[in-house]
Parts: sequence; C-alpha cells; structure tokens
Amino acid sequence: MTDQDRLPSSPSRPPGDEVKACCAAAYSSDVVTLLLGDSYHPGGATLTRRLADGLGLGEGRRVLDVASGRGTTALLLADAYRAQVDGVDYSPANTALAQGAAQAAGLAERAVFTTGDAEELPYPDGMFDAVVCECALCTFPDKTRAADEFARVLKPGGRLGITDVTAGPAPLPPELTGLAARIACIADARPLTEYADILAAAGLRAVRTERHDQAMTRMIDQIEARLNLLRLTAQAELTEAGVDLDASPAVLAAARTAVADGGLGYALLIAEKPH
Repeated sequence: MTDQDRLPSSPSRPPGDEVKACCAAAYSSDVVTLLLGDSYHPGGATLTRRLADGLGLGEGRRVLDVASGRGTTALLLADAYRAQVDGVDYSPANTALAQGAAQAAGLAERAVFTTGDAEELPYPDGMFDAVVCECALCTFPDKTRAADEFARVLKPGGRLGITDVTAGPAPLPPELTGLAARIACIADARPLTEYADILAAAGLRAVRTERHDQAMTRMIDQIEARLNLLRLTAQAELTEAGVDLDASPAVLAAARTAVADGGLGYALLIAEKPH
C-alpha cells in the first residue's frame, strides 16, 4: 500500500473506517491476486468445502458470504452446493468483479453481490440459513459489532462458519504488527478461544473448532514463491502497489517462525444460533 492510499484519520473518517478502506483497496488490487491466487485465504477451496459441509449447505439454502471479495467462495457455494448466495464486500470494485464473474459462470441467478459493511449488514433480521466469513473477521476493527450482525441476519437454528488467522497470547514481532500486517490478516488476529467468546457474546454457540495451521504455512510458502517470480516479471507493479521488496523476506520469515512457535495459526469455527 502506498502512502497516498493511507487515508488520514479525521472526524469524518474514524480509525476503523480508515482500516476498512485500506483493506478494501488492497484486496481489490490485481497485485494481491498475483500473490495469493484466486482464493485469498489459507486452505483455498478445499477448506471452503470443509466449511460448507460442516454448515450442511445444499440446494436452496440461503447463504451470506461476508467480505466476499471477488466472489470465489460465493461462486463455489452457488455452483457446487447449489445454494442461493448473497455476497457483501466493502469494496465496490470487488462487488463489480464478483458480479461479472457470476454472470460469466452462468450463476447470476444464484449469486448476487452487494457493497456493504460487515459491521452494518444491509439485510433484514433472520434472512439467512448460514453465514460464512473467510479470513476477514480478524481484519474488522469492531469484531463484536460484526458478530452481532452475523447473529442478527441468521435464522434461528442457522449456522455461522468462519475460517481465520489465529494468534497466540504472546505479542507478535514488530514485522507483523503494522498496517500492512493488519491487511494481511495478521496484526489483529485473536486466539481461537477469543473468537469463540466474541461469537458467544452475540448469542452464537461454537459447535465445532478445528486447527489448520499447516494451511497458513503453505500460504506463506506460496507467497514467497510467487513474490520471487514477480520480482523478475512484475517488479514495477509490485513497487507501484507499495510492496516493500526489501522488507518482504523478513516479514515472511517472521510469519513462518510465528506459525512454527504457535504464535500464528489458522482455524475453522462453526457456531449456531439457538432456535
């Protein structure tokens, strides 16, 4: 992210809005796609399918994908599970790209995308059988409010499924605590038990938790390999997007060490709203 992309805080733009705007700008950039591929989260489509199976998704189920990005998860659920999926993302660019992808795939009738804020979802109470949120809760400035919104839009008996970066109780090294690290789903990650507590306070009871730390390591390896290739083929694009090529090796090494030491990980969590 370049300096001009960092929006200054002001009375009209609280710090939380600044973070959301920066995350939205980053995740709608082509450079992120080059670094992360189609799935912007560890575990990719394999872990998304495991999440969907745990939610019991099937034909006709109404699903909300929060922070839907370019539509990868929503389109998988609409296609493979024949669910009726609404995707909501903070970035208008992502919304347009996702809707275009749905039309190109012949899924526009089962996958619809809207621009909106996870902390103020633009949907009525009790609309969805399931809510999914992959690698995004950790980036939301007000996680408690987002959890309340998840619970509000779920039907009684509905389920929430998240996959997300987790952090241990020890402070992370300085390489993993800046704004770029927050955008990368690291700086404000929480322990798995804390995510469960946040959801429980919103009335969502955890019914399954799974560790998938190896998916985090694989993504770090993938980013490193792609970054090395892009140094040769797209260095100008990386620099223009604000990727610090000199600092990147230290950041990736710190992240890999943090996973090995238990300071960073990845997890799946399914919670249920009472009847």
